Amino acid sequence: MIRPHNLPKVSFAAVANLLNSKEPENDFTISGIAQDASDIQPGDIFVAIQGQKKHGIEFLDLAIKNGAIAIITDAKGENSKLPTIYVSNPRQIVGQVAAHIYQDPSANMFTVGITGTNGKTTVTTLLHQIWQSANWDSGLIGTVNTQINQEILPSLHTTPEASPLQALLATMSERHLRAVAMEVSSHSLAQYRVAGSRFKVSGFTNLTQDHLDYHGDMESYFKAKASLFNYGLTEMAVINIDDIYGARLAKMIEIPVSTISRVNDADWRYEEIIYIGKSTEVKIRGPQGILIEGTTKLIGDFNLDNLLMAVAIAVISGVDPIEIGSNLHKFTGAPGRLELVDIGQKFLAFVDYAHTPDAVTNVLKTARSLSKGKLIAVLGCGGDRDRSKRPLMGKAVLQAECPILTSDNPRSENPELILNEMLEGVVDSREKVEVIADRRQAIKRAIELAEDTDVVAILGKGHEIGQEIAGTKYPFDDRLVLAEAIAGLK
Repeated sequence: MIRPHNLPKVSFAAVANLLNSKEPENDFTISGIAQDASDIQPGDIFVAIQGQKKHGIEFLDLAIKNGAIAIITDAKGENSKLPTIYVSNPRQIVGQVAAHIYQDPSANMFTVGITGTNGKTTVTTLLHQIWQSANWDSGLIGTVNTQINQEILPSLHTTPEASPLQALLATMSERHLRAVAMEVSSHSLAQYRVAGSRFKVSGFTNLTQDHLDYHGDMESYFKAKASLFNYGLTEMAVINIDDIYGARLAKMIEIPVSTISRVNDADWRYEEIIYIGKSTEVKIRGPQGILIEGTTKLIGDFNLDNLLMAVAIAVISGVDPIEIGSNLHKFTGAPGRLELVDIGQKFLAFVDYAHTPDAVTNVLKTARSLSKGKLIAVLGCGGDRDRSKRPLMGKAVLQAECPILTSDNPRSENPELILNEMLEGVVDSREKVEVIADRRQAIKRAIELAEDTDVVAILGKGHEIGQEIAGTKYPFDDRLVLAEAIAGLK
């Protein structure tokens, strides 16, 4: 866990006072906080939380060995080994305490949170690229990686847990970053991971079916996303009102709203969109007569939605619109999102992270616009995740003339059972679909089918560099496997 180097010590009594707890008889100073015992450093508070299988208090000895000097926990974590603050829900207050210990780092930067089912990674990546092109010191926190300017750090979650998130933000603040773009997942909101953060702007991209294994239904999923747009957490919202949930959100929240739309009247909108091969000429109109025009490498309606949101937030953050327009052609979006794989073949081939029915539909619609021939698509569904979307994913891939169903990350599930659930969505077109459980062989088959004017789309894993099967993660990068398959034709 990355941490800042120079922070003033905070007293344990101050933490107790923050949590309305009894002040300790003997006060002492705290240097940090961690909710994972292995992340504890000397002088830390250990937050012992109930996990899915075990309570954090079971790892107290490890935390003490690593230097923990106090504990925050619930009644299940009762102990006599260290000074302890008891609260009803320790997970709920970790972010608040961590932000206090690390001196409220998100408030010291122009911190942006982006939520939505699809587009979070692309919007945050574009924002970071825009800020970097303007010579701003900026950071990125998201699914693919974490960046401090050009330094790249690994990401374990779309949004980190509360204590490492605040430590990361404090490190960014210590390095004098001016702005930070962060992906905010629905899980992170439901689990209070961003509690204690302060967002200058939060953006809402869209909401389509995903994560119902966790949230239960679309209304609960929407409420989790909507919780980001409350006073005290976010100062201003930028919302895509082309999405039905976005239009609803814009009307119900009380913080100031700036709207974006590709097809409707909004604060930020497109005056002109001209598709030219693998690029797009655009004219973006904003408030007070702002006009940004240029050519972007981004293709597809959904990517134009992402670009519009990134541009709107960048201008709100203080970047000169003229500078954005002059650099528009440089911005590439995120790895594994409509990422072309070109080793000299005549047909087009790309990979994309699309792993929801809506994302598959949108990506294949874009692929169709690029194809003078047939569309070949390879798609799988992840194991131990929302099963209800699997038939819908199978149905969505039927947009391709040559759909191939395969494995994604089956995790602990039987790949054949996942494929059978996907096939429930293609009952009337079963003869059209090929099923090849081995992903490498499925990609190879797609390339065998490809002719000069075709488009090949490998969907579901995008930037990922591993495939998890029965508890083991094996090296697997769709981009490399696709390139190898193409090279095998020559």
